[in-house]
Amino acid sequence: MLAAAGLDGSAPAALVALLDFSPHGSVRALSKVVGLTHSGAVRLADRLVAAGYVERHPGADARSLTLTLTPSGRTVARRIRAAREGAVRQVLEELSGDQRAALGEICEALIHTLTRLRLEQRAAGGEPAGGALCRMCDFAACGRHEGHCPAARAAEEEAL
Repeated sequence: MLAAAGLDGSAPAALVALLDFSPHGSVRALSKVVGLTHSGAVRLADRLVAAGYVERHPGADARSLTLTLTPSGRTVARRIRAAREGAVRQVLEELSGDQRAALGEICEALIHTLTRLRLEQRAAGGEPAGGALCRMCDFAACGRHEGHCPAARAAEEEAL
């Protein structure tokens, strides 16, 4: 994914997050999504702007900026997502159908538990490490918009 981005560090996660997860996010939102300090997110945004992948626009107030992907940024974000999908597919091809089904069920249970624990940590005033759980997700692949995403379902259950 780093090679697909042509950048290092958190750049691939930031580009994919700006594609679907936070398409008109602020530097503050980006810092939370990718798990960086505010100053780290500012430096990341600077690198993405310099690379021509992101544009800054005025935000909701005078102190904030909105970050949006440029057309080349969207292209690179999709390339990153495709590279990740290819790497995962290569590993999964070695598993039988039954093993892939079992792994899918295990992953859904893990995502559900991680989401619940992260929400509990936030409710207690903490901030989970590592950024947003879904920062590299392909929302179409997980079925988020159709209500199939295990993280979104767990969050809905916690809200009830």
